Amino acid sequence: MDISALQAFLAVAESGSFSRAAERIYLTQPAISKRIAALEKEIGARLFDRIGRGIHLTPAGEALLGRARNVLKELEDVKRGITNLSGNISGELLLATSHHIGLHRLPGLLKRFHETYTQVHLNLQFMDSEKACQGVARGDLELAVVTLPPETAAPLKTEKIWDDPLDIVVSPGHPLARELHVTLNRLLDYPAILPGPGTYTREIILNAFGRLRDRIQVGMATNYLEVLKMLATIGLGWSALPRTMIDAGLNVVRIEKVEIRRELGIVTHEKRTLSNAGQAMIRIIRENKTK
Repeated sequence: MDISALQAFLAVAESGSFSRAAERIYLTQPAISKRIAALEKEIGARLFDRIGRGIHLTPAGEALLGRARNVLKELEDVKRGITNLSGNISGELLLATSHHIGLHRLPGLLKRFHETYTQVHLNLQFMDSEKACQGVARGDLELAVVTLPPETAAPLKTEKIWDDPLDIVVSPGHPLARELHVTLNRLLDYPAILPGPGTYTREIILNAFGRLRDRIQVGMATNYLEVLKMLATIGLGWSALPRTMIDAGLNVVRIEKVEIRRELGIVTHEKRTLSNAGQAMIRIIRENKTK
């Protein structure tokens, strides 16, 4: 089976369009169509239904999709392993990170990597930590530097690099800003501004409240911590933010027996051979572990 035809099939299946698939793998649309037609002839079954302007996988296409992904990822792994034998650090490194970590933890490390490994093309993608972990699990991303999931399951491997304690904060004009001793019940009388449902950070915050987590009144939600900070600063509710983000525009509310802490670090696939470039990036990040 022609590998290039499988690549074309996967590009069409994932993009839902022959034209977008052509752009993705740098071919013309007729070339994509020709490869798909050849693959359908070899398999003896239609792989896509063309309904109106939409492209939909047939049952045969659905059956091929997972196997095609596995074949191509195995081939990429073999190529990486052979390339690694040369010791050369070059090529593309596909790295995902969250906006917060990319802005607050990685700038100096990325600068050092870029200046040290000039033959590497760094493809940096910003996304939510949860999506980045999903991308690593699928094999779409080589590694991610994100908020680590509260529980790690195969095929993911995680390595903590930074502790990231969070504090409960309010604006200086919030009623709780003037109170020296705040109970958890008192805090829950006011609305909260938290990361969106399903995010690791939100789950970590909720877990810190134990049995009272269901009493939290979430007035607004956003996955961008910088936006959470702005909303808390102007007095729209209390929030929980990394200690490194807190400044004079916010007051920390101390609540006994409530400690919120997340871990930031590296996520890789347990069965994937890392490229030399990926290994070099991890070395640089580890050297900054205590900073």
